[in-house]
Amino acid sequence: MTDTEARRLGFGVGIAQFAPSEDTGRNLAVIERLAAEAVRRGASLVVFPEYSSSFRDPIGPELVGDAEPLDGDFVTELARISTDLDVHLIAGMVAEAADGARFRNLLVAVSPGEGLVASYGKLHLYDAFGGRESDWVEAAAITEPETFSIQGITIGLQTCYDVRFPEVSRRLVDAGADVIAIPAEWVRGPLKEHHWRTLVTARALENTVYVVAADQTPPVGVGSSLVVDPMGVTLASLGEREDVAVAWIDPHRIDDVRRVNPALALRRFGVHPLE
Repeated sequence: MTDTEARRLGFGVGIAQFAPSEDTGRNLAVIERLAAEAVRRGASLVVFPEYSSSFRDPIGPELVGDAEPLDGDFVTELARISTDLDVHLIAGMVAEAADGARFRNLLVAVSPGEGLVASYGKLHLYDAFGGRESDWVEAAAITEPETFSIQGITIGLQTCYDVRFPEVSRRLVDAGADVIAIPAEWVRGPLKEHHWRTLVTARALENTVYVVAADQTPPVGVGSSLVVDPMGVTLASLGEREDVAVAWIDPHRIDDVRRVNPALALRRFGVHPLE
């Protein structure tokens, strides 16, 4: 089967949500169990939350100590799970930074038999709603977007608070993304779940792409992971419990929506970094 033929078929995508702890081994066991369930339901790609490798609340020096290199145990095991289950995985991790007093908030994508195929460092740190992520996290440099493909369908990456900045998603779409994956640790609070669902849906609508958003569950996150199609339809969603749900990525849907709503073709502004 050619890439063009495979693209026409589309594939299943899973959203998997849980509450990561500081125990990386335990987190990997949960990832493997939820990924296996997603595969059983037909997923070829599963998206996990931000900070899936390790998480501590509040963020502090202990989490800096949990930071790993890209060739460390977490990515190695994630790649092993990907190959064993024959599924592509995206998850957030606490990665080593140049500044030893901080860490990088990184997303990694692994593919069966290939290992690491893309990574993304969080651009917009959560210095809002009382949070101060920048006290412990090294903001990523602005570089060309890293994407990867499944059956000729291109996936782009962004993290949590980035969803409040529409130019991040638009830049991914300009780089060819058909699907945007958003691992998150969307902190609970007044109206926060409403913000989460509204922003994820808006990014799908304005860019006429699929958005696959996976959050941590309570006690810190809101849960409410969801998959939204290019017309803003929620195809799959979860509540507040550890769980997995699967939706179908249909490239024909992207094409059909863009014929009806050619917003990308009609726009008159581009996206350019401020630094």
